[in-house]
Amino acid sequence: MIRIRTGLVTLTVLCLPALALSSPARVAGQSRAHLTAQEVELVKDAQVLDQRIDIFVKAADRRLLVLTGIAPSSKQLKKDSEKWGELPNGSRAELLGDIAKILDEAITNIDDVSARDEKNPLIPKALRKLAAEATRIFDQLRPLREQAKSDIEIARFEELTENAESIVEAVKKLPPPVEKKGKGKEGKAKGKN
Repeated sequence: MIRIRTGLVTLTVLCLPALALSSPARVAGQSRAHLTAQEVELVKDAQVLDQRIDIFVKAADRRLLVLTGIAPSSKQLKKDSEKWGELPNGSRAELLGDIAKILDEAITNIDDVSARDEKNPLIPKALRKLAAEATRIFDQLRPLREQAKSDIEIARFEELTENAESIVEAVKKLPPPVEKKGKGKEGKAKGKN
């Protein structure tokens, strides 16, 4: 088992295999791509960890828009569709599963970078960003959880919850962020004294 400074790998290794084994879609033998072809290309093009996390967050947000029924402006929709393609479609359970898998893939990307270079300064930055966005997405989906009707929807909410919680727990194990000293007037004045 790989242990990193953030503790994310340990959480991932302990939580995610159980999720994979218990997933109803896997049991039923169904397979669905959680990212569109355009999103996959954007992920491949984003070679820097924090940029890649931004791609995952935007992909999850696109599914959130469909789930909540919040329509972006037609201008924004057109602009996004040029880069991202059409909004994803599917049942509520499928879209929830997509978001859970997107969070899982983001965790895996952070783990991969950490395994190669655990002192990489982008790891805490990406992890904090992912935790904030996972919390925001989860909070927006919370009202839909009460409306879950099928076992598969409930299972997808549980999967999403576990992924979001593992991300938030990993952030709690990070050291506090280091504040950078400003280069403005205050930084110059302190240097002269």
